Amino acid sequence: MAKSPEDRHPVKAFGWAATDPSGDLSPFKFSRRETGDEDVRFKVLYCWICHTDLHSIKNDWGNSTYPLLPGHEIVGEVTEVGGKVTKVKVGDKVGVGGLVGTCHSCENCLNDLEIYCPKLILTYNSIHTDGTITYGGYSDHMVANQRYIVRFPDNLRLAAGAPLLCAGITVYSPLKYFGLAEAGKHVGVVGLGGLGHVAVKFAKAFGAKVIVISTSPSKMKEALEHLGADSFLASRDPQQMQAAMGTLDGIIDTVSAVHPLLPLLSLLKSNGKLIMVGAPEKPLELPIFPLLMGRKTVAGSMGGGMKETQEMIDFAAKHNITADIEVISMDYVNTAMERLDKADVRYRFVIDIGNTLAATKP
Repeated sequence: MAKSPEDRHPVKAFGWAATDPSGDLSPFKFSRRETGDEDVRFKVLYCWICHTDLHSIKNDWGNSTYPLLPGHEIVGEVTEVGGKVTKVKVGDKVGVGGLVGTCHSCENCLNDLEIYCPKLILTYNSIHTDGTITYGGYSDHMVANQRYIVRFPDNLRLAAGAPLLCAGITVYSPLKYFGLAEAGKHVGVVGLGGLGHVAVKFAKAFGAKVIVISTSPSKMKEALEHLGADSFLASRDPQQMQAAMGTLDGIIDTVSAVHPLLPLLSLLKSNGKLIMVGAPEKPLELPIFPLLMGRKTVAGSMGGGMKETQEMIDFAAKHNITADIEVISMDYVNTAMERLDKADVRYRFVIDIGNTLAATKP
């Protein structure tokens, strides 16, 4: 007779989950697997709230399975390791990002691009190899194969470093891959939210000249004075956009709402690259003629593999790059989701799991 999930996953766990498309999160008891030979178990201390979490709990993309326990930017302290684990030890600070499983044998996996594996197992709302649903980081502890564990340097603050496991690698990888991580490059960043503000920080650390492009002129002071961008473009100002035509080597577009691409393409030099990292729910209109005239490229990027994620975290620690966050308690999470939906946060919420989750147990 087939074993129940509780038999296969005998370690009791506690977190907050959504049980239907209303998206309301509430206390949830579940279980995780025992620590395998190559597994790392850690106490969750902080977990970032991502826009993906918001979309997932409400089933906006039509692929949610309930109960759904979100969270894929998870950091904490190792409490147990399997007998074959060599990557970390008990007491180390570690993190888990968006994936907890891949096939290990496809071309992408063999080239350290696990994020593009066709058999990718997501950290939550996915099916693991044993047939059970994966649960994320809004919980008291986490267990994952050491392959998907990221080591956190001692000088990188855990709370502000947690968002880098998603936002950080989402912008770091395309900056590197598309040749924009070089001193002197002129790089535009569209949108100054959770992804955008981190993109500015990484691009500046690479030595690029960074231009923030936004529909909100009110964000100019923030972009220039707080984040250190070199200049600011109000995308609805025709004169500013006209003056900046043909000046950028590349653009990282972080916007997840429907928006016109033609004005952005006009900002690119010949051979320039517009890289999409946001995920609008509806298709965007792509004019072809501007691509032909300047041999320009429109591309997408979902993130990086585990090797590059570790490289990104180490780079962030070296250059003191962290996300700007608002730390919240576990019982504030539903209010935080409402605020996130209205973009009422600068720039992302991080749940203080370690100090506040236990108090919410029924």
